Amino acid sequence: MTLKNYDVIIIGAGGAGLMCAAEAGKRGRTVLVLDHAKTAAEKVRISGGGRCNFTNLYTTPANFLSENPRFCISALRSYTQHDFIEMVRRYEISFHEKTLGQLFCDESSQEIIQMLLSECHDARAKVQTNTSVERIREVDGDFEITTDQGTYIGESLVIATGGKSIPKMGATGFGYDIAHQFGLSIIEPRPALVPLTFSDQLREQFKALAGVSVDAVITCGKFQFREGLLFTHRGLSGPSTLQISSYWHPGNEIILNLAPDTDVLAHLKQWRGDHPKQGLGSALGDVLPKRLADNIVEHLDWGTLAPVERIADASDKHLALVSDAVNRWRVKPNGTEGFRIAEVTLGGVNTRELSSKTMEARKVPGLYFIGEVVDVTGHLGGFNFQWAWSSGFAAGQDV
Repeated sequence: MTLKNYDVIIIGAGGAGLMCAAEAGKRGRTVLVLDHAKTAAEKVRISGGGRCNFTNLYTTPANFLSENPRFCISALRSYTQHDFIEMVRRYEISFHEKTLGQLFCDESSQEIIQMLLSECHDARAKVQTNTSVERIREVDGDFEITTDQGTYIGESLVIATGGKSIPKMGATGFGYDIAHQFGLSIIEPRPALVPLTFSDQLREQFKALAGVSVDAVITCGKFQFREGLLFTHRGLSGPSTLQISSYWHPGNEIILNLAPDTDVLAHLKQWRGDHPKQGLGSALGDVLPKRLADNIVEHLDWGTLAPVERIADASDKHLALVSDAVNRWRVKPNGTEGFRIAEVTLGGVNTRELSSKTMEARKVPGLYFIGEVVDVTGHLGGFNFQWAWSSGFAAGQDV
């Protein structure tokens, strides 16, 4: 039995869905937001260690990946990071810049969630959680949504269900299924902003380094990031690793500079003259954490050179091998930690199927896709939330 008709039905009460609901409601549209989770905006709640990295001061289209890289420009221009910051200030939420333009709440991510819910409430947009969608079909130009709480009819339907990342929080491929149902193509989803894993051999070699962190530059092809690097029991994590993971593909090699501010070869030559009786590990320990320095020396492949322990016994060729292991460490990851802990999903609904101004499906009038379900993925640092706000705003002006 049909319970009620709405102008707009939004599936997904995350950041993008709530932003779209509030904007549509402000235009006088009757809006219903449905979500299968118990509470709204769970990804917002856990983000930034519970303080929500809600945007980035330096957001530009260059901070986003897509098969259609120009698609994001219109939405990002129509609703900028400065527009969202203005709303945060209006709600008197205190925040700070952490690093590289990343803005975090001083207190709690719950403040951002409450702000979005307040915006929806003031716009008379209804947010209904604990509701599972069972079927969607088009009927006479409208959309019939059958759920475990009843059936709803909407003139417009917005899919804001996110991607596959963090399934323990309820993430699924539901949005992709709906896109397929209505004939839209999908760019194959894969984990992004995710730790990289080592082969069994490398894992055994570096397992003693779990917990060691350094400032590092990681390069993959023509892409490069400099941020923190963390060794784990299974491979590499930390901001620089998460960033490069969006560009890494199985079989690719990455190059790491574990001491980006030091010419290690020059340092070792200087050390050889100043401290000839010291070991190589001691020389490296002057620029790296001791555990990492000792591990590099212990597992170094000397090739045709005779192994040495004292730096006085090391030739320039020995020192070059050591410096390359620090400034140009080449490694081929075995894989990633997968959707299980990936912060976002790369790929999604093909943006060539959507209007860049409104997020509406070109082939299906009244059907919209916003947020992470779309093939637009931001760098680490608040960019993905800005895409949620911007794409939600764009659709909210049109639904």
